Amino acid sequence: MPTDRFPPLRTDNDRIALIDGDRRVSYGALHGAVERLATGLLGGKADLEEERIAFFLPAGTDYVTLLHGVWRAGGIAVPLNVGATLDELDHYLGCARVTRLVAHAGDHAMLGELCARLGIDLLRPDELMAAQAGALPEIVEDRRAMMVFTSGTTSKPKGVVTTHGNIRAQITVLLDAWGWSGEDRIPLFLPLHHVHGIINILSCALWAGASVHLFPRFDAAAVAARVSAGDYTVFMAVPTVYVKLLDHLDGLDEGAARAMCEGFAAMRLTVSGSAACPVPLFEQWRARTGQVLLERYGMTEIGMALSNPYRGERRAGHVGQPLPGVEVRLYGEDDRPIGEEGQPGEIRVKGPNVFLEYWDNEEATRASFRDGWFCTGDMAVVERGYYRIMGRTSIDIIKSGGYKLSALEIEAVLLAHPAIAEAAVIGVEDATWGEVVAAFLVTRPGAAVSAEEIAAWCGERLSSYKVPRQVRFVDSLPRNAMGKVTKPDLKALLTSA
Repeated sequence: MPTDRFPPLRTDNDRIALIDGDRRVSYGALHGAVERLATGLLGGKADLEEERIAFFLPAGTDYVTLLHGVWRAGGIAVPLNVGATLDELDHYLGCARVTRLVAHAGDHAMLGELCARLGIDLLRPDELMAAQAGALPEIVEDRRAMMVFTSGTTSKPKGVVTTHGNIRAQITVLLDAWGWSGEDRIPLFLPLHHVHGIINILSCALWAGASVHLFPRFDAAAVAARVSAGDYTVFMAVPTVYVKLLDHLDGLDEGAARAMCEGFAAMRLTVSGSAACPVPLFEQWRARTGQVLLERYGMTEIGMALSNPYRGERRAGHVGQPLPGVEVRLYGEDDRPIGEEGQPGEIRVKGPNVFLEYWDNEEATRASFRDGWFCTGDMAVVERGYYRIMGRTSIDIIKSGGYKLSALEIEAVLLAHPAIAEAAVIGVEDATWGEVVAAFLVTRPGAAVSAEEIAAWCGERLSSYKVPRQVRFVDSLPRNAMGKVTKPDLKALLTSA
């Protein structure tokens, strides 16, 4: 079905859409700015005809206006990581064959030479704003809308192309599943080049008519102050953010700590995603704030596929059940569906939420599907009706002595040790066992623990073949912008030692 505005934006001036620093932007003002920017992008054309427009912008009104403006003008929005290196940006821009890049004036010096070499017009947001809105094209749902690059944890980042219909499906399933309403208020401090920030927070909130408080980056003190003031009803973050908030909480005096905990306790929903939430963190958050985190599973190519229930049991260490309208199956190495609980398999997904293609990469697109099912590359097991993620088939599943070990399971045991703040587990080649478990650990400030103590701790809680054979203590774990540990970097660290 055609739509003249996607996603739909309210036009009422008495409802606040965005809080951006000291600015409060109504839905009416945002709608008007989007239409004028779309008109400016068109520059007299009838339709952008899927021109790739990239933007290098932090969370703010300019970002939101440009994202919707590109959609309204018929272009493909390419949001970029504002923390990316020039080499990474070179890959993104060249891969997408971007024609125009929009960035604030302060970033033009850094981006100028790259854009000149690639033949890309470098512009400021204000340069694109028309004096008044003009005629805008009709947008049908099977048109390409956005290109978001994968994290690149296992291969070179690929451009994931979603249509307007894909985005609609990804948003609307969460509106019902997570109880969104126009009365909601949510902070947005996550990177806006991933679906967690773009779809789960920004797009769901605007579709519902809720208010979004924009932060250019995560600031524990600033966010905590607004939480303590009771400003939010919904909160979504990655596990590392919850760790930082607990650390901030520990540094507050009794009154301030109580106010922060009460602010979280009053919210109707807190969500954790983009990386596995360790069970100790899940339990610690519940003990301190009274909130039971809702953990879910998704990825760039599919939006969200699995979720713990908004109403009902939210099980620690599990990501729940398939969302309405999303088909999920586990497949074994023989490419056959797994029909019984307790048997691990690869997650495969089918539904209107699944992306269209990897941009300009027909081979990778074809290889990622089997009989219409998207192969996620993630392993999971169903336990008492709930899915539990075991990790990436390529890096989180360790094959040792005929066993398939979940790195995430071993990490959860390590994180339960009182001296361990962060943990990452990988498999390393071994002539006898095929692979053995290696653990990289970050200790808590002032804590001391030996490799022998770690082995003893794990030996009491894990089968012997799961106990780390190698233990390395490090100052920090390498992570990408979404807080996921980049395990190939750990392997490189191990081999370079």
